[in-house]
Amino acid sequence: MAKKGKAKKTASGDYVMKSRIKDALRSKGCNSSSDVVDGLNMVVGWYLDQAAKRAKSNRRVTVRAHDFII
Repeated sequence: MAKKGKAKKTASGDYVMKSRIKDALRSKGCNSSSDVVDGLNMVVGWYLDQAAKRAKSNRRVTVRAHDFII
């Protein structure tokens, strides 16, 4: 039975799938640098933190789509 490899851990967590990000960029005719996944994980982590803070400030424990302010 093959052993499963562990995913590289980032400081902000693993929120995105490397293969999907690379495929999406390739479909648009772009290459990706080695740090693109780490950068995107940081952005997603920041958005999650902001959405959680907004939900809590509105006395909710459930994050809703409108908590992600653009």
